[in-house]
Amino acid sequence: MKLLCGITLFLSIAVAYYIYIPLPGQISEPWKLMVLDATFRGVVWMGDVAHSVGLSHSVRVINFAVVSFESVVPATYNEIWVEDTLFDGVHVRIYHPPGKKEGHLRRAVVFIHGGGWSLGAPKLGSYDSLCGQMSADLDAVVVTVDYRMAPDVHFPVQYEDCVQAAKHFLKPETLAQYLVDPERVAVCGDSAGGNLAAAVAQRIGIDNSISVKFKLQVLIYPVLQALDFNTASYQQNQNVPILYRKLMARFWLEYLGADPDLIHSILINNHTAQDQNHMSLNRSKLDWTTLLPKRMIKHYKPVIPVTGSSNILKDVPALLDARAAPLLADEEVLRMAPRAYVLTGEHDVLRDDGIMYARRLELAGVPVTNDHYEDGFHGCVSFAFWPCFFSVGIRAVQNYIAWLEENL
Repeated sequence: MKLLCGITLFLSIAVAYYIYIPLPGQISEPWKLMVLDATFRGVVWMGDVAHSVGLSHSVRVINFAVVSFESVVPATYNEIWVEDTLFDGVHVRIYHPPGKKEGHLRRAVVFIHGGGWSLGAPKLGSYDSLCGQMSADLDAVVVTVDYRMAPDVHFPVQYEDCVQAAKHFLKPETLAQYLVDPERVAVCGDSAGGNLAAAVAQRIGIDNSISVKFKLQVLIYPVLQALDFNTASYQQNQNVPILYRKLMARFWLEYLGADPDLIHSILINNHTAQDQNHMSLNRSKLDWTTLLPKRMIKHYKPVIPVTGSSNILKDVPALLDARAAPLLADEEVLRMAPRAYVLTGEHDVLRDDGIMYARRLELAGVPVTNDHYEDGFHGCVSFAFWPCFFSVGIRAVQNYIAWLEENL
C-alpha cells in the first residue's frame, strides 16, 4: 500500500510538473490553458518522434490528432443546411440559413481556416460550429474553403486554392445561384487562414477582371510576415501557449517548402541582417518601432544582426513574396483592399503582425477596426465551443460576429 501511494504521489508530481508553465497574470483561464497546452505539446512531441524514426511526417501525426479530436466535437448549430461541393476544382462547404424568401438576397462570408497551412479540419468540430454559428447569427451564406495543405503541397498552392474558390464564388452567376447580395460579401480567416484571407483580399482588390469585390475582410490573429521573429510580441510571448515562437517558424518553413534546418537562422533574424540587400525595400513595412503604439513596444529592442546568412532569401524567395506575407504588400495594393476588422490578443506571438497590418492599412486610407483582447491568446476563437470553453474565445466570437452584423 505504501508503495502504491508513493508511486501515485510521484506520478502526480510528474504530471503537475509537466502541465505547469508560468503564464502572464492577465491571460484567460490559465490552468485550463496549461492543460490544453500540455496535451498539444504531447502531440507535437509524438509527431517529432515519429518523424525522427521515419514512421511519418510530423505534420501528419499532429494533424491526425487534431482531426481525431475535432471529429468527436458535435456541431452546435441547428436548421442550417450544409452542402459540400467544388468551386473551380477546390473543395468547399456551404452553410445555408433556413427560410429562403423569393427575391431576398443574403449577405455572405468566405471563411478560410487556420492551422499553420498544414493542420485543421474545416468541416469538423470548432470550425464547423463557427461557420454554422456565423450563418445562423448573420442570416448569411457561409463558404468555408477546404484548401490543400502541407506537407502534401506548399506555397503557393494553398493561396491559389483560396483565390480560385473566392473568384468562383464572386462570379455574378454564382452569387445569383446562392441568392447572395454582391454588395455584401466578406472574407474571413484565423491565423494562417487570416494570412490567406488578407492575401486573397489583396488579389481580388487589384484584379480588374473581377467585377464583384469583397466589402469587408475579417482577420483573426493573422500571421502576416516571416522576416522578423523578434518583434515585441515574439519576444514577449515566445513561450506562451499554444503557439510558441519556434513552432510558428516551423510552420512557415513547412508552408514555403524550405529546409527545416534554417529554423535557427531565421529565429535570430539572420535572413534580415543589415548586410542583406534584398531587405532594403521591405524594412519600413515591418518596422514595429514606428508601426506599434509605445505601450506594446515596452522595453523590447529590434534584433537586426550586422551580418547574416546571405543565401536564405535567395533560396527561399517566398519570404519576400506578398502573396505569402501580406504585410509586405505595397501601399497601392493596400489602398485597394476592403475595410478591415483585425482581432489581436495581447499574449500572442502574432499580435504585432496584426497591429502592424492594421496600421499600414490605415496609412493607405483603409478604414480599420482593431479589436484587441488583453487576456487573449493565440487560437482562442477556436476555443469558444464544447468541450474547450474559454471566456475570451466566447467574447471574441460574439464581438466579431456583431461587427459583421453591423457592417456587412
